[in-house]
Amino acid sequence: MVGMRIPPRITTLGGVAALLSVLFVGGPVAATATAAPASVGSICYDALPSQAHDTLDLIDAGGPFPYDQDGVVFENREGVLPGQSTGYYHEYTVITPGAPTRGARRIVTGEETQEDYYTSDHYETFDLVDFTC
Repeated sequence: MVGMRIPPRITTLGGVAALLSVLFVGGPVAATATAAPASVGSICYDALPSQAHDTLDLIDAGGPFPYDQDGVVFENREGVLPGQSTGYYHEYTVITPGAPTRGARRIVTGEETQEDYYTSDHYETFDLVDFTC
């Protein structure tokens, strides 16, 4: 079979079939989604900085938020959080006292109840907020 060429239409159909099987069956995407939570830690609500408490209160109240970027979709480009569809996560600024900009601290919310993640290093690491401690 050396030198056998596969018609481009067949390779395209094969690629589409593989993509559809991943989307509908779960294939490799499920493996990626389960690997991500291992890189997410946890933090007690009481251990958060007071400004994170303020941000969580604003989120619960629906605003108003101090920055126009607050509430925008968080794309999870870093892949640290569990894999979800676009629009699942939203980000909010945790004010850093004395910082001339928004700083690096954020709360990223998921769609599940109390699925709130805190990052102090601009998305390099995340901790799931534990509201029971």
